[in-house]
Amino acid sequence: MTNTIPQAFAAAVERDPAAPLLTWYDDATGDRTELSGATLDNWVSKTANLLVDGIGLGHGDTVALVLPPHWQTAALLLGVSAAGLAADLGEEPQPVEAVFTTPDLVERAAAWSGLDRYATGLLPFAMPLRAVPDGYADYVTEVRNFGDFYRGAPVAPADLALGGPYELSHADVIEAATARAADLGISAGDRVLIDTSLHPDAADWLLAPLVAGASVVLCANLDKAKVESRSTSEKVSVVLVQ
Repeated sequence: MTNTIPQAFAAAVERDPAAPLLTWYDDATGDRTELSGATLDNWVSKTANLLVDGIGLGHGDTVALVLPPHWQTAALLLGVSAAGLAADLGEEPQPVEAVFTTPDLVERAAAWSGLDRYATGLLPFAMPLRAVPDGYADYVTEVRNFGDFYRGAPVAPADLALGGPYELSHADVIEAATARAADLGISAGDRVLIDTSLHPDAADWLLAPLVAGASVVLCANLDKAKVESRSTSEKVSVVLVQ
C-alpha cells in the first residue's frame, strides 16, 4: 500500500523503469524532454543527496520551491520528499532552510528566508545558467556532483510532506492526490496530457497522476492546434487542456 510520496514514486519506477514517466513540452521554445522512470529516479536521487550531503538538511527542515511546473520541478519536489524534508511550494513566504527558483523569479523568491539558494534556468537538455544570480548556486551544475542512488532513512506516512501554508503529512498528500486523480478522471495506466497554464498546481500535474499510476505529458505554452497530433504520437488517454 502506498502511504508516502517516495513509495508512490518507487512504485511508478518499478512498473517499467524504461517507460516514459514524464514527458515535457514547451511550445514556446520547441523543447521536448522525455524522462523514463529510471532517468527521473536518477535526478531525484541526486537531488536528495544534494539536499542531505551537500546542504546538510535533515528531518524537520523545509525547502521552498519557487518554480513553475517543469520536469526539474518534479525532480526537486520528489527529491525533497525522498530526503524526508518538507516542500514549500512557494505560495506564501515562510522560514525555510533552502530555496530553489529561476532567475525570473529571484525577486519573488527573496521573500523566503532560506540560508542556501539555488537557481535553474529550466533550459533544454538541463543546460547550466550562463549567468547565475548573485547569492545563488546553479542547481543543474551542482546536482551533477552527487550520487545516482539515495540511501537515506525511510519516510513515514506521518512525516511532513508539504510545509508553508499547507502543513500536510505524506498520508494527507496521498489521500488528497488520490481524490484529485478521481476528480480529473485519471486511472492506472493512463497517459495524461496536461496544460500547465490550466493546471499549475503540483497536485494536478505531478502528484495525482503519480499516485494513480499514470504517466504525464506536461505541456507549457501549449499550442492547442497540436493537441490532437501530440495525443496520438504520445499515446495519450486523458487530455486536461480545459
